[in-house]
Amino acid sequence: MGDHSLVYKLNSERRRQIAGNKFKTEEAEVVVVGSCNTDLISYAPRLPKPGETIHGTKFSIGFGGKGANQCVMAARLEAKTAMVSKVGDDAFGNETIKNFKENGVITEFVSISKGASTGVAPIAVNEQGQNAIIIVPGANMLITPTEVEDALSKLPSVKVLLCQLEINMDATLAALKYGKSKGILTILNPAPAVEKLDPEYYKNCDIFCPNETETEILTGLPVTNIDEAKTAAIKLIELGCTKVIITMGGNGAVLITSDNSNPVHITTQRVTPVDTTGAGDAFVGSLAYFLAYHSSLPIPEMIKRACHIATISVGNQGTQKSFPWKGDLPEELLK
Repeated sequence: MGDHSLVYKLNSERRRQIAGNKFKTEEAEVVVVGSCNTDLISYAPRLPKPGETIHGTKFSIGFGGKGANQCVMAARLEAKTAMVSKVGDDAFGNETIKNFKENGVITEFVSISKGASTGVAPIAVNEQGQNAIIIVPGANMLITPTEVEDALSKLPSVKVLLCQLEINMDATLAALKYGKSKGILTILNPAPAVEKLDPEYYKNCDIFCPNETETEILTGLPVTNIDEAKTAAIKLIELGCTKVIITMGGNGAVLITSDNSNPVHITTQRVTPVDTTGAGDAFVGSLAYFLAYHSSLPIPEMIKRACHIATISVGNQGTQKSFPWKGDLPEELLK
């Protein structure tokens, strides 16, 4: 679908116009129940070894949290998107809410807690674009199942619900169960992965979407190539999943469904990454967009297109700021 290089055509005024396109809360069609973090990003020639201090080359502060990232990606594709989350009563929290609004996200259900700080994520990125991340969740862990259910009850038009494992897990499971009971398509991105994950999480999501590392933790199987990913995908179906998409970075993704025991490998174009931080979130947020607005597309085609968008995101430094807007992308990609 054309060149994967990152060239944003939209000027700042046009982006403000897009962000200013308001819709009513009850019209939201993609909702994310998840985390908000402030990314503290250090760039260095390589990642430090344990106990080692090295010099970095650049530092930046950005918006992150897997939930927030996925939400912003869907919103930049002009999905009507709402976020359900909790931030601290601090500068990071205020800026997080402001950032959502600038990306056109409904923030009515982003609550502010005085009990903890906004989540933060110190990130180290090497010259190859590989990263290491430490998450300090803060207010993310204070959101309750009741708060989540109350928010979702006020969003009657939702088609797709996205969840991860970076917030209070009881709240995540409550969201998945609520979505399942209402016929909403539910996606779980099980990150960070948890060994011996409660089977209820598998059963209450329509699409289970881990990466290679998360799959290894969840299944106890190695996932270093496509064949191993296919074997692990079968194991996840056996654990109770309906559909499994294992993202494989530059190797694309592996798809399996409970009604077809033959895993499928979806390839993507290989590029030299500048920064892979947030690429998985770009994929999941894009997938949610396609599921909500192009539901007639075959799932493999949705995955291929979401991989394309994720590949574009790795061509620039940063997390959300590397995500393309709808107007940056080839028209045929979003038809």
